[in-house]
Amino acid sequence: MDIFKEITIIDLEDSGECELNEKIRSFSNSLGMFNKRDKEKSCFRIFVNLLKEKEPISSDEIAERSRLSRATVIHHITKLRDSGIVIKKETGYTLKTRSLEKLTNEIEKDIFQTLERLKEMSRQIDQELEDEFW
Repeated sequence: MDIFKEITIIDLEDSGECELNEKIRSFSNSLGMFNKRDKEKSCFRIFVNLLKEKEPISSDEIAERSRLSRATVIHHITKLRDSGIVIKKETGYTLKTRSLEKLTNEIEKDIFQTLERLKEMSRQIDQELEDEFW
């Protein structure tokens, strides 16, 4: 099972009533998909292409559809794969899950499991500190 390895969660204000593209942009922003260096919103354009496809899509197809260089696509796909949002299939790349709600639920589950491991680690460290210094 793939887990989300490194993902940024940003709490954004509700954008209220807006068009679908803006809602997707806000969702993507809250997952930390964009950074200030990405002036052309390349990562967002790649994410939207993957979101629209039911089947895996190659990096060449993504580059053509989003009017980006293949190198730019590969750079962002790698970041999205590292975060666990995108997975590689035999014929190309796809989102880990087709449903953004399911994606959010899986991220929540992975965060919870990671926090449980951190709690256990902190208990062990606290115990060792107590044994050694107090």
